[in-house]
Parts: sequence; structure tokens; C-alpha cells
Amino acid sequence: MKPTLYVLAAGMGSRYGGLKQLDGVGPSGETIMDYSIFDAVNAGFGKLVFVIRESFEAEFREKIVSKYEHLLPVEVVFQEINKIPEGFVLNPERAKPWGTNHALMMAKDVINEPFAVINADDYYGRESFKVLADYLTSMTGKENQYCMVGYRLCNTLSESGAVARGVCETNNEGFLTSVVERTHIERIEGVVKYKDENGEFFPLPENAPVSMNMWGFTPDYFKHSDFYFIDFLKKNMDNIKAEFFIPLVVNYLIQNGTSTVKVLDTPSKWFGVTYAADRPDVVAKLQHLADTGFYPTPLFKK
Repeated sequence: MKPTLYVLAAGMGSRYGGLKQLDGVGPSGETIMDYSIFDAVNAGFGKLVFVIRESFEAEFREKIVSKYEHLLPVEVVFQEINKIPEGFVLNPERAKPWGTNHALMMAKDVINEPFAVINADDYYGRESFKVLADYLTSMTGKENQYCMVGYRLCNTLSESGAVARGVCETNNEGFLTSVVERTHIERIEGVVKYKDENGEFFPLPENAPVSMNMWGFTPDYFKHSDFYFIDFLKKNMDNIKAEFFIPLVVNYLIQNGTSTVKVLDTPSKWFGVTYAADRPDVVAKLQHLADTGFYPTPLFKK
């Protein structure tokens, strides 16, 4: 069974200043997610699922979904702030949905096979999709044996400002032992540092393995997420900024011995449009990849 690619595209791009998921940065107007999907399809993925906000469904279907429907099955699901379990009352002061794992949970009714999770606005690299597809294909029918693609921190920074990364630790067998979401990482006077919840900065190793939100799961992960989300809401309903991140759930499953997560190494370098100032560099890199024949132009032809 071919794995599914699940694309997280519900973010509104507050730092970028617009719907960066729909921004045409490639030579023929391709979005960054177009390159991810091209690489994923060629690596062996067999279905696409997008999670978006209902407010831009029409534009998204016109500009994005229509390009792929003739190639493979495509599903669209929605992440909204009020999609929480019965018995919980939404704080009226909360403005944003509940984070990446909440977005992941929206697909539980349309994904029944091993699947990868990626961000819509990150360029991951061809090698990353190949190693992920190979692992997930071998996971058909299994449970609690997940994976993530591990990048080197120094290859994932933005010159335009701070980034959020899941900083990882692994054991000697290459399995994840912990992942901590650091929401503010940047290079300061030549040293990579993160800012903690108290506003203090601490150094990080240049080659620290980090998650770029490129995960591989089997469908049983939805069951674990549902269970843990209830516990999370009990503790955080009054915290209007609390987010239900994927690393939070992964840590929980690792620490209690429920699941393992294999860290898959990749030589790929990340780039993306975290900030508007990142755009010219992304455009130049994609133009170079097209000029050298690494990608066709346009990527997809009807």
C-alpha cells in the first residue's frame, strides 16, 4: 500500500504577511508545496490530503487541488478553533486553533494507511521524501513504529529572523528519546541560541538534530492523539496561547513506552518563507534548480 502525504496548510501566515501557502515562488508560479508534492509522488506516495481553513477553501481548490486531482486521489479537511471534544467550552478570547497535532487530527476519517506529515511552506528536499516513503511502505499493517526526518539545525535557519524547531535527542540505535519545541531559535553574534519561556537565551549545537515537522505515522496515531488531547485541554483550556504540538504527543508516547520513533537521516537542506524577506532567496534557489534540470518547468502538466 502506498503511503499518504498529509500537508499542513491551515496557517494564515501571520509573520509572512499573507497566504504564503499560495505564493508562486517557482519559475512558472509554483508554490513551495508543489515541489514537495512533486518529490513525494516520485518517491512513491499515493494520495494527498490537505488541512486548511474553510475561509480560503475556494481559492485553495482552484489554485492547488486542481493541479493534482488528475494524478492521484486528493482530500481536503478543515482545522477550526471550535473543533474540540464535547464537554469543553471554548475561551472566547482564544484567537488561534490548537497547533500542529490538532491540525493532524482533522484527517482521521480520511487516512487509513501509513502517512507522512509536512508543512506547506517548507522545502524539504528530494532525498527526504525518498527515505520517508521507503520507511512508511514497510510499516503497512504495523502500529506504534513511527519515524521522523532529522535535519541538522545549522541547515534550517532563516537569515531573516527566528524560527521554531523541534530540538531532538536520540539513542545509539537512532531512535528518538525526546523532542522539545523551541519556538524562537536564531543565530546571535555567530552562535545559534534559543529563547526560553522566560525570555532568556541559551546556546544550541550547530549540528543538533531537529524536526522540521516531517513525520511518519501509522493510523493508530490518531487514537493516541484523541486520548491525549482531552488531557491537554483539561490542563490548558484557560491558556489562550497553549498549542497542541506534534512533539508534545510524540514525547508522551515515547516516555510512556507506547511508541518508538526512528530518526531518518537526510543530507537535504531546508529553505522556506518564514518571513517575507526570505522570498527572494527562495525564488533564486528554485530558479537555479530549474536551470540545472533538477526540476522540470512547469512541474505539473495537465
